[in-house]
Amino acid sequence: MAGEQRTWGGRFEGDMDALTRDYGAGVDQGLYEFDIAGSIAHARMLGKQGIIPADDAAKIVDGLALVLEDFRAGRVDWRPELEDIHTHVEVVLREKIGDAAGRLHTARSRNDQVSLLNRLLVRQSCDEAIAAIARLVAVICDLGEEHAADPMPGYTHLQRAQPITLGHHLLAYGEMLFRDRERFSDCRRRLNVMPLGSGALAGSPYPLDREMVARELGFDSVSRNSIDATADRDFVAEYLAACAITQMHLSRLAEEIVLWASAEFGFVRLPDAFATGSSIMPQKKNADVAELARGRTGRVYGELVNILANLKGQPLAYNRDLQEDKAAVFGATAVVIPTLTIFAAMLPALEFQLEHMRARAGESFSLATDVADYLVRKGMPFREAHAVVGGLVRECERRACELNKLPLAVYREASTLFERDILDLDVDTALAARDIPGGTAPARVRAAAKELRAALG
Repeated sequence: MAGEQRTWGGRFEGDMDALTRDYGAGVDQGLYEFDIAGSIAHARMLGKQGIIPADDAAKIVDGLALVLEDFRAGRVDWRPELEDIHTHVEVVLREKIGDAAGRLHTARSRNDQVSLLNRLLVRQSCDEAIAAIARLVAVICDLGEEHAADPMPGYTHLQRAQPITLGHHLLAYGEMLFRDRERFSDCRRRLNVMPLGSGALAGSPYPLDREMVARELGFDSVSRNSIDATADRDFVAEYLAACAITQMHLSRLAEEIVLWASAEFGFVRLPDAFATGSSIMPQKKNADVAELARGRTGRVYGELVNILANLKGQPLAYNRDLQEDKAAVFGATAVVIPTLTIFAAMLPALEFQLEHMRARAGESFSLATDVADYLVRKGMPFREAHAVVGGLVRECERRACELNKLPLAVYREASTLFERDILDLDVDTALAARDIPGGTAPARVRAAAKELRAALG
């Protein structure tokens, strides 16, 4: 690599070893939009402040517009000896406008330039996640309303527990994802601080108008500490944490789809468009989308652990370790956004087996708590009612029947508080009884879906 192609080559002699060059290569080739946007804003400010001649500033801005066109059209070849996207932009700019291009880097270090690019990248990634989550939550709200009154078994410990509705169950994931959306929004707010002007770490001796650059690039404020601005990657870790939690929620939903599609559950039939078959077993239909989402979750966790381990031992300020941040962002984003997108398409296509789910909702003594609540409303302390109903469950097991099939005489023998209306207890009455905010009564489920959709804004 010829020395004059380096941005730092003045005190070096000879060429860099190709192994060193290749080992240090970054992954920022596709980030030219961010780099050029930052450079245009910086050049305009330099010209306005009289730090560089106004004519040169205008040439730089016009030249960068041409450079951007070349990148978009694929006319810029990637040259490994130029190290990164920043140098590529500068070199192509010099080819277009000549020596004036050399003024662009005035009052700017690669360190604050990189920090700016990273913030622009993560800000856009947050916006993509926020939009993708909103689309999926809207789908879940639609399904929540559609299935607000369709019963299914609710589970704890993967054992049937109490009847709920399918809409109520799905909306639980809507709530999780809504919180994920808030996490990305909060991360975006916190990262939206403009670092340019921090220099390598000590700030700049030039009369910069940092607020002007911040306004042009859509930042809410400028950084208060130049050391922190160049060394900070908290926003990357925070973004990756939001990605990890989001993917964890998607993985939980994926696991349920895998279970529900099995013959043992039989709650859902997979649509052909979102399933695969077996190369040897003709009957198979596999939940590959859900399984891949579940399997790729570990990759997102890995990117979070990667950046935390990367940062934990770094002294202030900039260290080359920080170059690894973009690969982590790319890696997590490449899992989370496509998973959100495909789930938004897949969920409405699932064929829920509603009659089968209704039948299962009333089995395995899932109405036992409602029987205990019946006694409590008659005046019996809950712990005593719990014991009474436990004895009735044992009797059901002996008779191989459900609670609502026991004769009234058996109920009366267990407690004289039981009357004939205990035989009217069924799944629908159990659901309707839970008519409080957050409950699984169909009317409450419909209301919750409307509230969640409204909260999306």
